[in-house]
Amino acid sequence: MKKLVVLGGGESGKGTAILGHQLGYDVFVSDAGLISSEVKTRLDSIGVSWEEGQHTMDRILTADIVMKSPGIPNHVPLIKQLRVAGISIQSEIEFASQHTPAKLIGITGSNGKTTTTLLIHHILKEAGLNVGIAGNIGESFAQKVAENDHDFYVLEISSFQLDDIQTFAPEIAVITNITPDHLDRYNDDFSLYIKSKLRIAANQNPNQFLLFNADDPVLVEALKSSSTVAKKLPFGFTNTSPIGASYANEEIKLIEQKSTTMISTTQFPLQGRHNLLNAMAAVSVARLLDVSKDSIRESLLSFTKVEHRLERVLKIQNRTYINDSKATNVNATFYALESMEGQTVWIVGGVDKGNDYAALLPLVREKVKAIVCLGVDNEKIIDAFSPVVDLMVETESMKEAVKIAHKIADKKEYVLLSPACASFDLFENYEDRGNQFKAAIREL
Repeated sequence: MKKLVVLGGGESGKGTAILGHQLGYDVFVSDAGLISSEVKTRLDSIGVSWEEGQHTMDRILTADIVMKSPGIPNHVPLIKQLRVAGISIQSEIEFASQHTPAKLIGITGSNGKTTTTLLIHHILKEAGLNVGIAGNIGESFAQKVAENDHDFYVLEISSFQLDDIQTFAPEIAVITNITPDHLDRYNDDFSLYIKSKLRIAANQNPNQFLLFNADDPVLVEALKSSSTVAKKLPFGFTNTSPIGASYANEEIKLIEQKSTTMISTTQFPLQGRHNLLNAMAAVSVARLLDVSKDSIRESLLSFTKVEHRLERVLKIQNRTYINDSKATNVNATFYALESMEGQTVWIVGGVDKGNDYAALLPLVREKVKAIVCLGVDNEKIIDAFSPVVDLMVETESMKEAVKIAHKIADKKEYVLLSPACASFDLFENYEDRGNQFKAAIREL
């Protein structure tokens, strides 16, 4: 019996253990931290052994395959030992993809991948396709494969998940954009992060498709030296290619080999240039899968906003509160500040991932009235923005941050939570941060 060791007892670890057990592997789950009682109960129910608070190397080194949680960096001694021992290390995405006949649509990028993933899934589901959604969003892909029988999966995939693929090759890959993010995991080397994102297309064949944002100069340049053999289809406002998607006069124009499709976006519920790019990508995927123009248009109109992404929470005393907790990097926050229609009190901060705030300075100078810092270490934010913002306040809890922002904001102004940082210093994750923001607003 082959041995599968699962490093990390989170969502991806639990899913891999369930699928591995179903496939007949001898499964062992090992987590250096604590495993939730819910996961322990599930593992016990199927007879999978586990440990927490340690890694028993003697047992781990007997593995035939190791599934590494995306949260575990490659440079830690444990992973180095496994590589020296020649043991196959796979991501959950890789492991699950080997055990499903479903067609896979993979979406990666620094920003927009969650909205694009949800939008593609919505369009395909509304068209009547038997489609699941997984990956870096919701349930693990492996658990979906174990418990469902979908014909298609729409997968949101992070760079960390792509780092440990071997044969994974989606039928359709989408790269929304590439901007500096997670550089703390890539030795502060942007080129390594770019290579990680391009891995989504590394194993594709000439009959598969790579959709890419033609407006992103970094991505366009990187693809010039990419070895991918997939059919490349651009989308974007500046797309001048004879194929792919572009936008003009409130319509998405999609030029295919034998036809042209026009989709009106006049009533599309998502605002902003970035969401039109997401829509172009989603429409392109849907047409590749022969979804009708009418079905696509109806699905665009019925799509609802993504929670924690430019989410209008409440208007209190004519002050508008916007939850953009999902903005965990500078580029996402750039979109948020760009969309503000008046003076803004900006709540920012968290775990810095190697951020360069220079790109935000013009927008901050123009739109930000005051900055409320919400993080354990705010020194970098203060250094970056104190030359252009007079009022900066440091806080240590969401309740305090919201109360102060409420006092500073005047009528017809905005309070924006758009942290540009990871959440793990004060919160469990970006959802917890966003939910605490909304709860604090409702207590005002």
